[in-house]
Amino acid sequence: MTTTPEHDQRIAKLTFASVYPHYITKVESKGRSKEELLQVIEWLTGFNEAYLDELIQEKATFETFFQRATLNPNASLIKGVICGYRIEDIVTPLTKQTRYMDKLVDELAKGRKMEKILRA
Repeated sequence: MTTTPEHDQRIAKLTFASVYPHYITKVESKGRSKEELLQVIEWLTGFNEAYLDELIQEKATFETFFQRATLNPNASLIKGVICGYRIEDIVTPLTKQTRYMDKLVDELAKGRKMEKILRA
């Protein structure tokens, strides 16, 4: 299943600030910590907590968020289905990067070991 241009555009315009609290709620409700979430996000993007706070204050869109990110070279090892889409089949780079993050958050919430999440 490939994404539609409308789907890709909707993701591009979403703000990180609108999604981040949901990430926190998801992982904490499953017994994981905000610190572990921050570690996962930093692994994927290179952003530390202070810079994430700046992006939140700025209300940066995912488009801006990933333009500024330095994606981990092992991000391409993130595979599987998230939100009904097989990550490997997503063609639009921004949508793929956003789904990488969704998949990592999902793995964290499901209790996967950090070494496996970080593709170590």
